[in-house]
Amino acid sequence: MPLIRALTHEEPFTIIDTFLTQDKLYFTKETTPTNSSLNSQAPDISSPNMNQAAGLSRIVSSRWNDMITGARANDGGLRLDGKSLGLAGLVACARYGSKVQIDESVLQSMQGSLDCLRIALDNGREIYGVNTGFGGSANTHTDNVERLQRNLIGFLNCGVTNPSVVANAFTGTGPSGRQTDQIFSTALANEASSATTMPESWVRSTMLVRCNSLASGNSGVRPELLDGLVHLLQNDIIPVIPLRGSISASGDLIPLSYVAGTLQGSPGVHVRIADGVGGRIQLPADVALKRRAQTPLKLGPKEGLAVVNGTAVSAGVGALALHDAHCLAVVAQVLTAMGVEALHGCVESFDPFFSKCRPHAGQAEVARNVRAFLKGSAFVSDSEVDSTEGDCLRQDRYSIRTAPQWLGPTVEDLLLADTQIGVELNSTTDNPIIDAGTDRILHGGNFQAMSVTSAMEKIRKGSQVIGRMLFSQCTELINPALNSGLPPNLTADEPSQDYLLKGVDIMVASLLSELGFLATPVGPHVQNAEMNNQSLNSLAFIAARYTHTALEVLSQLAAAYLLTLCQALDLRALNAHFLAAVEPIFKGAIVDRFNSRLANMESLQDKLWLAFEAQMRKTTGMDSTDRFTHIIQALQPIILAHESSNSSSEAGLLTALKKWTYQCSKLSQQTYYRTRTAYIADPSATPFLGAASKRMYQYVRGPLGVPFMASAICKPGESVASAAGPPGHSTLGDQLGKINVAIRNGALFVPVMECLSEAQAVKARL
Repeated sequence: MPLIRALTHEEPFTIIDTFLTQDKLYFTKETTPTNSSLNSQAPDISSPNMNQAAGLSRIVSSRWNDMITGARANDGGLRLDGKSLGLAGLVACARYGSKVQIDESVLQSMQGSLDCLRIALDNGREIYGVNTGFGGSANTHTDNVERLQRNLIGFLNCGVTNPSVVANAFTGTGPSGRQTDQIFSTALANEASSATTMPESWVRSTMLVRCNSLASGNSGVRPELLDGLVHLLQNDIIPVIPLRGSISASGDLIPLSYVAGTLQGSPGVHVRIADGVGGRIQLPADVALKRRAQTPLKLGPKEGLAVVNGTAVSAGVGALALHDAHCLAVVAQVLTAMGVEALHGCVESFDPFFSKCRPHAGQAEVARNVRAFLKGSAFVSDSEVDSTEGDCLRQDRYSIRTAPQWLGPTVEDLLLADTQIGVELNSTTDNPIIDAGTDRILHGGNFQAMSVTSAMEKIRKGSQVIGRMLFSQCTELINPALNSGLPPNLTADEPSQDYLLKGVDIMVASLLSELGFLATPVGPHVQNAEMNNQSLNSLAFIAARYTHTALEVLSQLAAAYLLTLCQALDLRALNAHFLAAVEPIFKGAIVDRFNSRLANMESLQDKLWLAFEAQMRKTTGMDSTDRFTHIIQALQPIILAHESSNSSSEAGLLTALKKWTYQCSKLSQQTYYRTRTAYIADPSATPFLGAASKRMYQYVRGPLGVPFMASAICKPGESVASAAGPPGHSTLGDQLGKINVAIRNGALFVPVMECLSEAQAVKARL
């Protein structure tokens, strides 16, 4: 099966190959494509209570499989009927190009509202936006209804899109004698082209939602209008729409006017189409329609208003943000489980009894998932933590111990946001609307997109909450005072020479600060608009835009944390291999030197070994050249305090102690060097990991090709050898970028969803 293109978030017309192939290692089970799986909104969004009962995890997992199915489907694809557009189908169409068609069942209701409108006009009835002016100018009247619709689109085409060729307004000579147009024509751009226009996936989602809304049959438009929108999607003719200019009050007027302009074949509106060689080109709408043999549409009464007067931009862009937020919420739970392992945490904190005592649905769901993700881990304890040595807390710190209680309310908020967006996707949102059953044309405010704003505010706030948790876990993992025996900055080399993740420690603080700024609600910034007619406006599209920004920032933070986790897990595995290798050597040296001088050798061996392990945790900041001498010297008081045999003399014991200190220090250091070299040559933490950590670790180290960071493998800016390809020059940021791209194009969600499916299977067996 050919690769399916995924539209990126940041680069709207860059096409990337994604995970949607049948021969990839990480993939969900193949299912038979069905229209119902794409269209079905499913019972989980019909009411908040049913959402709570289903749980976010089940909803996300089910929709993910439906989205994959839709992206692969070769049949007619998504059927639009105005009432059953689901998030899975929307994402499959907007990002992965699945097909769309109008369900024939809507034709009768559409004809009914169209007839009602025509009869009202024939009877001389005054209808807003059809034969009156608009907004604060609705006190005007015209009989030229078709021209009114054209003029509506014309005055709304006022957004800034930064066309590639702009005529110079002034070509005179400046003070230096240099031609002014030459100065400005050579200026370096202040922003990328995408900074002023919407990504293509956003535009596809917008057109899909607008088409579905009009298919409800309440707007008085002809089927030809819907056919035109569908043909744009099928022919991959994507309008260039300005990123700014909508207050989402009387709908998203300005952005949607560019969709209407494209349908009309306006030469002043530009579109993006395939260039035939794998790229994208920008053309005037009339030229593009001609190339694709699509006839420009002449707008009938109300049709211009019906296209622009709705919440499709806010709802469509918001729906994509909701999909990403759902996936990242699951990612956060997987990363938390990995963090419990990396920090040598305790599974006790996720015991079901906590949620039985405090039965919040979100808390219970997170705890259940994390507990299942940890199944099979050798790095976590079941209950009590031995704190007798004084270097371990009796219980884990808040970042992992209270993760269910911290993240649970955000899970519940996302479920409510899901309900709000799900309803909006299947609503009539223009004005006026037509009740053909009672021959009524009603004027109201369904275009006020405050429900979308409410959903976006929840997601942005939730992004900050998730980010704060991941930040706390990540920084604790890098800090040797908090990470339970890992080296500072998670270096595999000598701590005095290598500060591997110190830059990451700084970067994640920057990302979290930005998330806090982006969590600010948009409501306090509402202004009066359009002759004070629009004194209340939702700013839903602004909220959706900044929600995508927040999710982009959160993705980078999650990428940084995942890289950090994999590094930490490798260091845990390296330490486990070393301890397994050095223990018999260490205990053998004790017998060699003290068997004839000290009693109860087995007890002494156990005491010294426990102390050795504790000293290993305490000395991670020391270079290995001095570390093992320091550790063994710290064990001397235990030997001196141990019970002597009758034949032992004090002088002989001290001599034996000196020789043992030298011998054991040397043997420990040599064993450490040997173990570290062997592990760096062939690193694998998988034998020690829980179910979810194992899958994520293998994905990062395998398909993504992000290596264990050690001097023998890579240093920033030096040669890197990995599974991703031949050696080359790479920075730590390049490695982070691999993970971030996999999050942004959706590929990383494949192993994440497999983790979730396994967790649900564990739950089913319990």
